[in-house]
Amino acid sequence: MKTSNMIFTKACMVLAATALVNVSCTDDFLKQDPLSFYNPENTYTTESGLQSALAMCDYGLKEMLMDGNGNVMPMASLYFMTDIGLYGKTDAGDMQDDFANKITPTSGMKGGGDENAMSRFWDRTWNSVTFANTIISNVGKVEGLDPTLRDEYLGRAYFHRAYAYYHGVLLFGDIPLITKLIEVPKQNYKSTSKEAIFQMLVHDLEFAVKHVSPQKEIGYIGTVNQEACKQLLIKCYLVVGEYQKAEQLATDLINNHGLALMNAPFGTNVSSGNPETWPVERNVIWDLHRGVNITDASNTEMIMPILNYYAEGFISYPQMRAMCVHWSNGIIRDPHNLGSPTYNYARTAGEYDAKLDWVRAMGRGIGCFRTSYHYNQTIWNYDGETDWQDMRHNREIGNWMEMTDLKYNNPNSAYYGKNMMLYAPEDYYDPESGDLLVRKGDLLCSDTIRSWFPTPLYKVYILDQNAEENMGANQFNGATKGNSVSNGNLYLFRLAETYLLRAEAKFYQGNPIGAAEDVNVVRRRANAKKMFTTVTIGDIADERARELYLEEWRQPELTRISWCLARSGQPDEWGETYNLSTWDKQSGTDLNGGSYWYKRTTRYNIFNHGPIVSNKELNYQVDKRNLFWPIPNSAITANTGARLRQNYGYDGYDEAIPMFTNWEEAVADEELTK
Repeated sequence: MKTSNMIFTKACMVLAATALVNVSCTDDFLKQDPLSFYNPENTYTTESGLQSALAMCDYGLKEMLMDGNGNVMPMASLYFMTDIGLYGKTDAGDMQDDFANKITPTSGMKGGGDENAMSRFWDRTWNSVTFANTIISNVGKVEGLDPTLRDEYLGRAYFHRAYAYYHGVLLFGDIPLITKLIEVPKQNYKSTSKEAIFQMLVHDLEFAVKHVSPQKEIGYIGTVNQEACKQLLIKCYLVVGEYQKAEQLATDLINNHGLALMNAPFGTNVSSGNPETWPVERNVIWDLHRGVNITDASNTEMIMPILNYYAEGFISYPQMRAMCVHWSNGIIRDPHNLGSPTYNYARTAGEYDAKLDWVRAMGRGIGCFRTSYHYNQTIWNYDGETDWQDMRHNREIGNWMEMTDLKYNNPNSAYYGKNMMLYAPEDYYDPESGDLLVRKGDLLCSDTIRSWFPTPLYKVYILDQNAEENMGANQFNGATKGNSVSNGNLYLFRLAETYLLRAEAKFYQGNPIGAAEDVNVVRRRANAKKMFTTVTIGDIADERARELYLEEWRQPELTRISWCLARSGQPDEWGETYNLSTWDKQSGTDLNGGSYWYKRTTRYNIFNHGPIVSNKELNYQVDKRNLFWPIPNSAITANTGARLRQNYGYDGYDEAIPMFTNWEEAVADEELTK
C-alpha cells in the first residue's frame, strides 16, 4: 500500500532505547490537499516502514501545536474564543476580535498577518489521520511480524487517529470519516455525524487499551503508552455518555499504573530567568512545568509528553513572546508622563541593572494573546477574598506576576526602581510651563488589552538558552534553537487532568459531592485555601482553567463539556439545562440561549457586550454558531463527487444533505470511488 501525497518525504530516525523516536522533515512534508484525495506513492510493508510512520505520528502531536510561528498561533487560537482568553494584537490592521462576522467558510480565522488557524487545524487533522492510516492499512502486510507486536502497532495508530479525530470533530463538527489509505482517487466523501465518529473512537481505543504496553514496559518515553490510551478513552466515554465506564477507567488509571500527583519539588532546579530581578522560591508547581522535568524519571504525574528538545525535529516555541504581556513599549507611561518607562535592554547596555532585568525574568512579551478578567481575577476569588496562597496564583513564591510587581527600569524616569502603576497617584505639572500633564487617577496605560494583565510565570517561562548565551540579547522569547536547544517539552496528558475528568464523570451521574473530592485532590496539591463540599460544572471548568492553562485545548474541551451537559441533563452553574437536539444548532449574538460554551464565553469574558476602546475601538463578538468552526469551502469544492455538510449557521448549511450516522457504513463507503 502507498501513502498519499508524498507524505513521508524524508527518512525517519529511531533513536536508542533510552531516547525517543525523533524525525526531521521538510516544509513540503506539511503541504497536503484538504482531504488527501490523491494516489498513494510510498510503500510501508516492512517493520522499518511502520516505525517510520509511527515516528511521524509521534512527531505530528507536536506539529499540531507548534509550527515555528513567532506568535504561537496554533496554541493561542484554541483560547481566542473562550472564557479565559482574547486575541491581543491591537496594533494589527485586521484584528481577530469580531469572530461572529469575520469567520466564514472561505475566510476562516485570520488577522494581524498571522496564519489562518482554522485552515491549519483542518489540514493538521488530515495529516495526522493519514499518518495513522498508513500504519493501519499496512500493518497486516508486514511478513513475519509477531501478532502481539502487530496489535501494538495497530493500537498506537488507533490512538493517533483518535487523538486527531477527537479534536477535529470538537472543532469542526460533522466531518468525513477516513479510515484507510486509498489506491485510487476518491472525491465523493460524505460527512459522518460526530456521534458516529466518537462511537468509532471508543471502539478503537478499547482495542488500544488492550494491546498497547504500559509505560513501565516500553523503556523510553514519548511514544504512545497504555496510560495515554486510557486517558483519551475516558474523554471519549464522557462524550458518548458512558459515565460509569469513564469513572471506572479513571480510577484504574489513578490507582493501578504507578502514577501519582507530584507533591514536592523534584528534578532539575530551573530558576527564573534572573533571580535578582524576580526570585522564584522553588516549589512543586514551578518544577512541574519546567520542560526538563516533564520527562524526568521521578515525575510520576506525567502520563505522556510532547518532546521538543532534540536538535533534529526541534520546533521553535516562543511561548514567552506570544503569551506574556506587552510590558515594554510607549503605550505605558509613568506618573510623570514619560513613555516607555520600562523597557527591555541587553546586559551590555550602559544602563543595565540586574535587579530590573525584566526581559530575562519574564521574556519579551508582545501580548498576542491575553487572558481574561475571569482567569486573572474571578476564579481566584472566593466569597470576596482573593486566594494568594494557591501556588498557581502565588506572587510571594514567584509563580504569578501582577503588572504592579514590575518596576520602572528606565533611568530617565523619576519613578526608576518603583513599582509600576496603572493610575496616576497625583496631579503632575510640567516643571517649566506649569501645564497639567497628568491628572490624579489618569490611566497610565492606553492599551490595557495588550499591555496590562498578569502573567502566570510558572506556565509560560522557558529558559531561552540561545538568548542567554548572547550578552547582547534583549529578546528572550522561549524555546528557541541556538548553540544549545532550549527545552520546549510539553505535557500531552498528566494525572491532574485524570482527577478532573473523573470529577466530570461523577457530576454527570448526579454525584457532585464525589466530584468535589476529586477537584479537591488537585486543589490540595496546589495549597488552595478553599476546599469544596460540592461542585457545579462551572467549578470543574474553572479548576481546569486554573490547572490546565496552555495544556488543554480550551475551546474543544468546552465544546465537549457542552455536549456532555446536553446528554446528561445535568444543569450548569446557573441552573440551566440543555437539549441534545438543539445544543449545537443555534445562532445569533444575543446573550440569551446558546450552548454552555457560548454562555461561559459571553458571561465570563467581554464578548458581545459592545465596543470597547483600548488603543483603538474593538468589538469582541462571537456567534452561537462559532461553537463549531466552519468546514473550509476549499474542502467542500474539492469533493466533487458528493456534498459535504456545512456546519449550522454558516453559508452553505443544508440539513437535507445526507451524512452517515453509523461509522461502519462510512467505513464501507470508503471502498467506493468516483
